[in-house]
Amino acid sequence: MAILPIVIHPDPVLRRKAKRVSHVDESLNRLIDNMIDTMYHASGCGLAAPQVGVSLKIAVIGMPEEEVIVLVNPEVVKKSGERMVVEGCLSIPGYRGEIKRAEQVTVKAFDQNGKAFRIKADELLAEALEHEIDHLNGILYIDHLESPDKLKKIEVSEDKYEGSNIG
Repeated sequence: MAILPIVIHPDPVLRRKAKRVSHVDESLNRLIDNMIDTMYHASGCGLAAPQVGVSLKIAVIGMPEEEVIVLVNPEVVKKSGERMVVEGCLSIPGYRGEIKRAEQVTVKAFDQNGKAFRIKADELLAEALEHEIDHLNGILYIDHLESPDKLKKIEVSEDKYEGSNIG
């Protein structure tokens, strides 16, 4: 496996709507494996393909103590509730922002074997799902800020705590 370079804002690939995946082959499985390694190496809990320079609708999410979730062509089909969260992103290092996210989301997607599935989530997993699917649509968490004063610069040493960087 390989650790891929993470694309940093304002790289234009982060603002493009990613292309749908028509089928998963060996090269895409290699990309998925490399994305998982890259996510863990960067201490993130999620990573979208555009963050490694690939404009395809693929994301991976790794919650603490859980098996990695691979999402191909994911879509949020239902959202409920609203809560304020402090979010960070591997593509915007050194910053955190307070934004609104849904309390609960339902997402439909395919796994890397082409099998359709749905996932209903709340708390950090719901936040990670919304964050990564936003990436696939060219949206960054900073786009959800109510005002610029909701974005805070942090010390780089703080940037590596668990769950801080969704992806």
